[in-house]
Amino acid sequence: MIRVALAQLNLRVGDIQGNAERIIQAASRARDEMRADVIVYPELTLTSYPPEDLLLRPHLYELVRQALEKIGKATSGIDLIIGYPRKENGKLFNSCSLIRNGKIHATYDKQHLPNYSVFDEKRYFTPGTTPRVIDIKGTPVALTICEDIWTPGIGKQAHEAGGRIIFNLNASPYHRDKTNERLNALKANISEGQIPVVYVNLVGGQDELVFDGGSIVMDARAEHCFRAPDFEEGVYRVDIDSNGSTGTIAHDYPAHSRILLPEENIYHALVLGVRDYANKNNFSGAVLGLSGGIDSALTAAIAVDALGNDNVEGVLMPSRYTLDMSNEDALFEANALGIKHHVIPIEKAFNAFNESLAELFAGCKADTTEENIQARCRGVILMAISNKTGKLLLTTGNKSEMSVGYATLYGDMAGGFAPLKDISKLLVYRLSEWRNSVSPVIPQRVIDRPPSAELAPDQKDSDSLPPYEILDPILEAYIEHDETPDQIIAKGFDGATVERIVTLVDRNEYKRRQAAPGVRITKRAFGRDRRYPITSGYREF
Repeated sequence: MIRVALAQLNLRVGDIQGNAERIIQAASRARDEMRADVIVYPELTLTSYPPEDLLLRPHLYELVRQALEKIGKATSGIDLIIGYPRKENGKLFNSCSLIRNGKIHATYDKQHLPNYSVFDEKRYFTPGTTPRVIDIKGTPVALTICEDIWTPGIGKQAHEAGGRIIFNLNASPYHRDKTNERLNALKANISEGQIPVVYVNLVGGQDELVFDGGSIVMDARAEHCFRAPDFEEGVYRVDIDSNGSTGTIAHDYPAHSRILLPEENIYHALVLGVRDYANKNNFSGAVLGLSGGIDSALTAAIAVDALGNDNVEGVLMPSRYTLDMSNEDALFEANALGIKHHVIPIEKAFNAFNESLAELFAGCKADTTEENIQARCRGVILMAISNKTGKLLLTTGNKSEMSVGYATLYGDMAGGFAPLKDISKLLVYRLSEWRNSVSPVIPQRVIDRPPSAELAPDQKDSDSLPPYEILDPILEAYIEHDETPDQIIAKGFDGATVERIVTLVDRNEYKRRQAAPGVRITKRAFGRDRRYPITSGYREF
């Protein structure tokens, strides 16, 4: 019987010394409290994932060497499987090693390097070429790293190399429906080799990526034996017998954690992304504008759930166009969430800008220029508060708006992090309704009434955009599924509307390039996923 500890840890990219301490703490707990024989960690444990161009810094490898030495001295009595970047003969490998009684006994190099979507591993690493089987208490265990288990044939390779169990170290980022995709990949490789898998995943936020944990143990019949919670750090114990069958010994956790509902799952990802971006970058809290609209209401709820209401400030910045109900709803939200809030009208600042530009703009009709000045007045106020307090300024724009450029550079786009950057407007409504099912913090009137930027008299989003029930499916098809306009039109959408929306998406790449990072939820978020040129002569029409 092998007693395996799964270290589903929230680590910090580049903090090699801090990560080493976390590794030692987890190993000590697994050895002393769980009586585990071996503890398995996530991919690139020491640097965390993705380290990106930190891998080009020569000093990083000296820090890795020192950390491995320190870990070895502090963890006798338990085997460790740790991931780290390894240099050999001028080549760099994404590796993991068995550390036993202070020494590295075996090393495996990742064979399949992902180079799509958010992954860029071929920029740095050389692929390994051979399997590696180690002995744990007399049982042969095959080592693999993340993408390996997604690649057909790895289960068969592990079995043919003599493995009877697969340990798979992961830094597998979250997106919607990722759990089912992982299960299907694991089942495929288990079926090939009739071999159980211990799948350990990273948890935590790293810039726009969120790693959702959900570490899994599946037996040789591809049946669940254990599943760790999503979005939660922890060390979990699973017993595996030498024949490859598995069973769990429950302590203070269930053998099968609950799979979250779709909106609940996404909301937890947003909360974790905001919490770790703020905390890992040493912000004292968060500040945001409260307009009385649904986007800022949902952002405020996420911020409070991530950081606590004592660490979040809301700012109401009414203008001559702000409706009374918007102010009332914003105040309700602030009070329901228990956050500190301020009311700072922008009329004086707006008038000052208009007076300064009056001579230059003489004879010109009012247009979006004046609307944008209002948004930029608010941006200056919020950035000033952020600078003075050390709080992270959260922008409140959603993916639908960012797609078509319905946002103001240096105005409502000003800020350090954008929680809703990959959340469509229709999903904003669904998430708001789910959050209200937990506790009512968003007035129903905010959910029900037509959305408006309130930058002009009686303004509504529908004045310049199609209804979101039409807009969002077109955007999803074009951005997330790379469908052509003709394919979208063939689904029944109006041709002129599709042409207009596609043109707006392409035209506004320059805005998105200047936007704050935000939590990635879909397979095609703006940022690492979608790298379009700003200057381009390419046209769909």
